[in-house]
Amino acid sequence: MSKVKRLIDSYGRFIALPWRDDAAAAQRVVFCVYPETEELRLRANIDEFELITRQAGHEWMTFDLTHTFAVWMSKQKYAKGYFRSPANLATVIHRYLDWLEAQFTAKLSTLGVGDNHVVTLYGVGSLFGLLKVKAVVDRLATQVPGRLMVLFPGSFENNNYRLLDGYDGWNYLATPITADGAR
Repeated sequence: MSKVKRLIDSYGRFIALPWRDDAAAAQRVVFCVYPETEELRLRANIDEFELITRQAGHEWMTFDLTHTFAVWMSKQKYAKGYFRSPANLATVIHRYLDWLEAQFTAKLSTLGVGDNHVVTLYGVGSLFGLLKVKAVVDRLATQVPGRLMVLFPGSFENNNYRLLDGYDGWNYLATPITADGAR
């Protein structure tokens, strides 16, 4: 069985468990961790996550981060200047996070997301080099009344998450789910 199929099975066992009503935002976050080499296979099977979520009696919503930076950048007055001098982008990248949060909140509102929803972030690898996943999750988790699931291409070892195995990881309170099960 592939790692993605095992991850989906692990997620299914986890999401079927009863939810606590008194969990803080950071405790309602779930990271489904998979090797970055499995990104395409995972995307091809994302509907299986939805099916399992709905079978467990929960609602489902996705938010794709893949092209959000390009969309945001296309709306910037000085976008051409940032492409000529990418170092200048560091002074305004916080606006991208603000914009991302506004887009996310608007979608939650439009779809009427409630406390029985699993809201899934994917395309997280596209944040690499732009924003820290922890900063994005910290901002978005407070907006989700149900559960926030992050499909995370990277690794989880010794309570540390590493995006794309590319740089030092960070410790986070989220529940990690791997192909080997929930921890």
